[in-house]
Amino acid sequence: MPERASWTDRCVQTFGVPRSHWVLIGSILGSGAVFIEGSVTTVALPAIAADFHLGIAGLQWVMNGYLLTLSALILLGGALGDRFSRRRVFGVGLIGFGVASLACAVAPSPTLLVVARVVQGMSGALVVPNSLALLETAFTGEARGAAIGRWAAWSAVSTALGPLVGGWLVGASWRFVFVCVAPFAIAAVVAVNVGAKACDDPGRPSARVDYLGASAVTLGLAGLVGALIAGPDAGFGHPWVLAIGVGGVTLLAAFIFVERRVRHPLLPLDVFRSRQFSGVNGTTLVVYAAINAVFLFLMLQLQSVMHYSPIAAGASLLPINGLMLAFSPLAGRVAERRGPRRPMVIGCLVAGVGSLLFMRVRPGASYVTTVLPAATAFGLGLACFVAPLTSVALGALDEDLAGLASGVNNAVARLAGLLATAVIPLAIGLGGARELRADQLAAAFSRTTVICATLCLAGAAVAAFTIGDRIGARDTS
Repeated sequence: MPERASWTDRCVQTFGVPRSHWVLIGSILGSGAVFIEGSVTTVALPAIAADFHLGIAGLQWVMNGYLLTLSALILLGGALGDRFSRRRVFGVGLIGFGVASLACAVAPSPTLLVVARVVQGMSGALVVPNSLALLETAFTGEARGAAIGRWAAWSAVSTALGPLVGGWLVGASWRFVFVCVAPFAIAAVVAVNVGAKACDDPGRPSARVDYLGASAVTLGLAGLVGALIAGPDAGFGHPWVLAIGVGGVTLLAAFIFVERRVRHPLLPLDVFRSRQFSGVNGTTLVVYAAINAVFLFLMLQLQSVMHYSPIAAGASLLPINGLMLAFSPLAGRVAERRGPRRPMVIGCLVAGVGSLLFMRVRPGASYVTTVLPAATAFGLGLACFVAPLTSVALGALDEDLAGLASGVNNAVARLAGLLATAVIPLAIGLGGARELRADQLAAAFSRTTVICATLCLAGAAVAAFTIGDRIGARDTS
């Protein structure tokens, strides 16, 4: 009697999709759920502020409660994947993410909303590094470059698509922006399990996980960011603000001390001897700070100053989605064949031009002559930049360190968003504002576009001087 085919075999036979492509689909859906939740919330901020009577500091906590744990624990998520199997940790993270998202949707107070956002970030930290590391196992050669390009394109699109989805859902209630990701999380778990034979790994039971380092960096970032958010209102000289700020800096210093001395560090500091690895993460930090700031403050500008509806504000960024989908896979192939430096530098510069063009978005301005050209330039820049950057981040270290490389780069990208949300409001004069006044937002938005363009220019300079002509170059100088 022939052996009965498993449900995963039947899926492969029915749909004719190779197992490796099921892994790609699951990876995109899983990481996309995490990334879209990072951006979908931006369009809901005015509604959340009105419902809970929040000022800029309250909104910063809604954003940073998520970004804090996501950025601080991504390295731990990658280490847990290496230790216990990337596929399994990916699945656990998605289940936790779905549950936390539903908790956000029913939160009756801002405090409980922030707590649920913290849990969301913790779960997302298990998903993101393992989603990309799964592709390293399931694909090889040029197919890997194309797969990473598709992952990067859809990940960036999910970030940019967030405002559109959020705008559509906020029309009913801002709470639906948190419900919408649960189906993606479930679908991602199913898809990766269908492709399990292409990507499964037993993990390394002998590996040790640096829980002490993870605790130090998480609490350190929490203290530092907390001081930056509370300082403008309470005063940076206030004893408790000073205490948490100094405590945060001390714990971050302790993190470096711990990483130098433990046998199995969460972040082996010697990986930064690679000029290419250090350079790609430096570029990520400054450019992703610009990306996050543009999306955050553009949504506030369009809704609170120009009186766009939530769905109109979200739809205004559709050109970015289309350009990312169309050109990111091509940019990934170009980087594999011709080298990543040129598309990364060009992409940073074009995104910087797009950021400056957003300065023209002000009351009375036409969408076609202001928002559209800016979004087009910004989208073209991201399409050139994101896929090559992702490939370099993975290729700068040995293949057996794919989980670490993915974790570091994704942690830096989320840390960029965290710092942008905490620091840029101070730089543009909105720190500590108790209400979202249109005149303040309009003046602050112009300053934001200049800051973001400067960050993009800095990213181009870092890439030009540190990124080599080969993705796999490991320059230790």
